[in-house]
Amino acid sequence: MKWIDRAEARFGHLAISHLLHGIALLCAMSFILYKVNPHFFELLALDPRLVMEGQVWRLVTYVLVPQIFSLLPFPEWFNAAFFVLFMMWMGHGLEEAWGAFRLNLFCLVTMLGITVAAFVFGATYSQYMFTQVLFFAFARFYPDAQINLYYVLPVKVKWVAWVSAALLCYQFTFQGNSFRAALLASVASYFLFFGREIFQDARVRGENATRRRRFERAVALPEDFAIHRCEVCGRTEAVAPELEFRVAKDGHEYCTEHLPKAAAAPTQR
Repeated sequence: MKWIDRAEARFGHLAISHLLHGIALLCAMSFILYKVNPHFFELLALDPRLVMEGQVWRLVTYVLVPQIFSLLPFPEWFNAAFFVLFMMWMGHGLEEAWGAFRLNLFCLVTMLGITVAAFVFGATYSQYMFTQVLFFAFARFYPDAQINLYYVLPVKVKWVAWVSAALLCYQFTFQGNSFRAALLASVASYFLFFGREIFQDARVRGENATRRRRFERAVALPEDFAIHRCEVCGRTEAVAPELEFRVAKDGHEYCTEHLPKAAAAPTQR
């Protein structure tokens, strides 16, 4: 997009390289401090009321809270380790695809959306939404990359993304307005960066499907189309596929039931 190109030309030197690697390592450190003090994550969470009271670090530090819970009953350290490694893996891929500046900008825009949702609607799903949007961006670039889910189950990234999207849609339907606001504010950054590309891909797929249907209609054969037809009874292989046809000396084609006795040409089916 042109506005991103202009921004990169002007502010590209300010980009932080390996941003997600740094966030992942700080998440690991925050988990260690959490094990020392079980209330440590509460000091990092995005709480608009406490931000207004002067704890402005919360505008940033909520991204340093690792996800320590999962659908399966794994211990917290196991989930935290997987989260940290996964964040570093995504960071490497996104920076390879985008470059440091665009990745920085994407994270910044996503965090702004999450912050607005928290202040306006009281949304409290900050880190969860931040990670989900990063993963959808990664899946956009590397849909066929394989991830060993929980170090064991090999799954393509695109299938994990589709399942995650389905779960978010389910939650959007049945959760409260604060969750809906957090989700919409978060995915806004995704569509800001990928919306035009998604629209163009959909238009190209639609045009290709239309051309394919036109071609199929143009080359479609009539239902009664047949290669062989008996000169006497008029039956064809389309009507009676069990019949055999032969060409007689007179140059006409007959089924074997009406074939003149002096037929010379080989059998055709």
